[in-house]
Amino acid sequence: MSSDKPIGVLFICMGNICRSPTAEGVFRHVVAEAGLADAIRVDSAGTHAYHVGEAPDRRARAAAARRGYSLDAIRARRVEPADLAVFDYVLAMDRLNLVTLESMLTEEHRSQLGLFLPYASGVGEEVPDPYYGGAAGFERVLDLVEEASRALLEALRARHGLPAQ
Repeated sequence: MSSDKPIGVLFICMGNICRSPTAEGVFRHVVAEAGLADAIRVDSAGTHAYHVGEAPDRRARAAAARRGYSLDAIRARRVEPADLAVFDYVLAMDRLNLVTLESMLTEEHRSQLGLFLPYASGVGEEVPDPYYGGAAGFERVLDLVEEASRALLEALRARHGLPAQ
């Protein structure tokens, strides 16, 4: 990593209104608390254009707000091939979206792709989609995202020589 280009982390789900904006908001908060906001760029996008321009789901915003995270400035967008010039890590919330990403991108960018949740050991591989469920699903997503966000930050510190708190 060069000192003038931040490490880019892009979170991906299908519509960019539940899981990936939650991950963006939580990880942005974790990064800021660590004093690394200038060193790590955080964003989110969807593999589909269903909700482009919309705010995150009201249930996701409410659950996040209860824990001190704001998703209010986030607007849904669709991932674009140009994102790979900016983001070093493109992390999908589940295998379906990872496969969709793989089909959209060239072989040279495959190393940038992965699943987000495995950064947190022992909690599984996929962040479940809470969209069709109740409030408990959004709380579960936050639990998983908080744990994975802390672990991802530690992995970035180790890989890129970022300072510890």
